[in-house]
Amino acid sequence: MITITRAFQFCSGHRLYRPDWDEERNRSVFGLCSNPAGHGHNYTLEVSVTGPLDHETGMIMNLRQLKEVVKEKVIADVDHKNLNVDVAWMKGAIPTTEVFADRIWQRIESVLHKEAPQVILEEIVLHETASNRVRKRRS
Repeated sequence: MITITRAFQFCSGHRLYRPDWDEERNRSVFGLCSNPAGHGHNYTLEVSVTGPLDHETGMIMNLRQLKEVVKEKVIADVDHKNLNVDVAWMKGAIPTTEVFADRIWQRIESVLHKEAPQVILEEIVLHETASNRVRKRRS
């Protein structure tokens, strides 16, 4: 089996808060990330898939196909958007990087299984900043 990875960049804003908590508790738990005006990040998303080598094409999957899936199911929805209010599949969630990565996984995995059944989604890494990232792997 071989694993390939494609990286994507996008910009999104969010606010970390629970509407059922007062501002003081939100600030205590989420710090500056609970600012009512929100804040933004320049994210990098790495998507890795694993599969058998197709000896006819020399690929496990055409990276163009992976790019199209991720752009359609994730990037088109989140680039230059507010995760709290503009992204239907994030509604009702606290948009931490962990939750965001988990939702991205769900979006990609469901389509990949249909579009490219020979590969499996192996891992995604979502970089929120140069210092902070979340990794979700197939268990």
